[in-house]
This record gives sequence, C-alpha cells and structure tokens, in this order.
Amino acid sequence: MLRFGYALLVAVPATLISLDMPSSASASPFDGRWSVMIETDKGTCDRAYRYGLVINNGKVSYAGGNDFEVTGRVTPTGNVHVRVARGPSYADGHGRLGRDSGAGTWKGVGSGQCSGRWLAERR
Repeated sequence: MLRFGYALLVAVPATLISLDMPSSASASPFDGRWSVMIETDKGTCDRAYRYGLVINNGKVSYAGGNDFEVTGRVTPTGNVHVRVARGPSYADGHGRLGRDSGAGTWKGVGSGQCSGRWLAERR
C-alpha cells in the first residue's frame, strides 16, 4: 500500500508514544512529539493522512508501529528532510519547522507518482 506510505510524510497518528527526552544540553529545539498532516495534490494516493512523529536530538522517527521506515533530520535552524519507506517505494519530504509548527512538500517514488504538501504542529 504505497499510498499510505506516501501520506506518512505529512500525517501523524492521533495516538503518540512517549519517549524519554535527552537532557536540555543535547536536545534540539524541535525535539518532542509532532502531529503531521500529509495532503496529496497530484497522483492517485489517498487525499490526506495524519500521523505522529517524534523528534529526538534532531532525528525524526515514526511514533507508531513498524509499518514504515521513517528516517530524517531537522537542522538547528529548522530545515527538515524526511524519508518514509515501505519496501522498494519511498517518499521524500522537505520543509521547515518553527517553534510550534512547520510546512513543506513531499514527493513519492514507486508504483504511482504522488506529491503534495505537509503541515506539522507540535503536540
């Protein structure tokens, strides 16, 4: 189900997990739980999804199960790149985070070319 994987870039599940956060000396200003809405503008992917992501020391991960491989980084200035993969298909998202929200675009590669935008908010 590649559509679901593409949408993962912007969507974040309503149920988020808690992680122990590192000390403030090593923490990124963007660390914490985020809700991300992924919207499809082009392609045959589902219209929108919401998912939970966690940022820990600037590293992005999925707050859900093992359905997808989510990798990514947030720079100290808020620039973000995330890749969501499922099997040979993946979607890349780029954008920028602020203190409590962010936005960007995404593009999928695999069976079905989809693209769109994402919106994030801190939880």
